[in-house]
Amino acid sequence: MPPPSSASNRAPLAIARIAAPIREQVAHQLRRAITSGLFRPGDRLIERELCAQLGVSRTSLREALRQLESDGLVTTIPYKGIVVSSMTPEEAQQVYQVRAVIEGLAARLFAEQATASQCTQLASAMQALEAALAEGNLAHLVEAKAHFYHILLSGCGNHQAMLVLQSLHDRIASLRRLTLAQPGRAAESVAEMRQILAAILARDGRQAEQACIHHVERAAVVAAAVLHQPEAEPLSPHEQGRS
Repeated sequence: MPPPSSASNRAPLAIARIAAPIREQVAHQLRRAITSGLFRPGDRLIERELCAQLGVSRTSLREALRQLESDGLVTTIPYKGIVVSSMTPEEAQQVYQVRAVIEGLAARLFAEQATASQCTQLASAMQALEAALAEGNLAHLVEAKAHFYHILLSGCGNHQAMLVLQSLHDRIASLRRLTLAQPGRAAESVAEMRQILAAILARDGRQAEQACIHHVERAAVVAAAVLHQPEAEPLSPHEQGRS
């Protein structure tokens, strides 16, 4: 596995000129680069390189980095600078504990109040998950899972739960790729999500909640095992596509 690298070794980033504050656009692009695995835990984020790639001022970049630091995605290390945050086993356990509770709530609310159209969208997202699993492409599977959760959170009717869960999902994005790469975990994960969908389509809120909690707890067990492996580190985008 290659060691952590600086932003200079990564593909160029771009800021779309849309009606939004530049700092928000910068934060969005950097968040996407981190959660997609373009920037990996331990990678240095060098200001002058990022300013050149993004075409923004150092002030806008620093404002965006402060936002990402408050979200736990980057960390300032004395004498080293800003790096993409790594996660300890203890931090991961805490994240998964909170995720299980709130995600279970979101699944229950979705089952109880989502529209027929939203349920159809979720079923279609499940089909995309099944296709990604059959294809054996880890990157596509991660994208399909993210889409499934986007529909689930959008239809749960609780905006605060959606915001918290999106933040938690961002925190464990690189860890999710690692856990899904473990032998047998991808198929197990999809089977668990199949149970979540079945409960939702049956409009059984309590069962949907329990299925969701079980899914997160199983993921937490795998994540703990991965994080206790000294050699564990995120897959590069190239390796994700081969998995």
